[in-house]
Amino acid sequence: MTHQMQPGMIAPSFRTVDLYGNFVSLENYRGRKVLLAFLRFSACALCNLRVHQFIGRYPDWQRQGMEVITVFESPEANMQTYVGAQNAPFPLVADPQADLYDLYGVETSEEKVRMTMADANTKSFAEEAAAAGFPLTPENGSNFNRIPAEFLINERGIVHLAHYSRILTDHLPLAEIDSFASGE
Repeated sequence: MTHQMQPGMIAPSFRTVDLYGNFVSLENYRGRKVLLAFLRFSACALCNLRVHQFIGRYPDWQRQGMEVITVFESPEANMQTYVGAQNAPFPLVADPQADLYDLYGVETSEEKVRMTMADANTKSFAEEAAAAGFPLTPENGSNFNRIPAEFLINERGIVHLAHYSRILTDHLPLAEIDSFASGE
């Protein structure tokens, strides 16, 4: 089991390409804050809702000096079909072999997926996603048991906050990301 990130650790650097073939290297973001979001798979309704929320806030975040990188455990072809349809203004990275997930200690847990399904709030998240145009959609070959994680990384490449979700709907509060972006 890979170890999880803690605040104060240097964020592991990586080089990859996004869905549009653009080179993405964490090193290139030095001097800017980064929200690095590991989502589940590209057809995941809750993940698409999350990307939708990020897109809405991105102009403000970018103006405040924060960039966003999202990672999905999906092949590129699936990404084009699903999350890619949102035309996000930030990198969407396909990581079908889960190399980046492993680098950041992002877990897979059947138990946490079961806990999500049993959670009373899950239905309202699914309804909110569906209302935003992201119905629950199965994706062939996806890792259904992948648990999301989000990292706030400062201008020097140091992990400011590492959020490993307890259940699938447990994301960093957007207000917390907003205050990190604005430097409050």
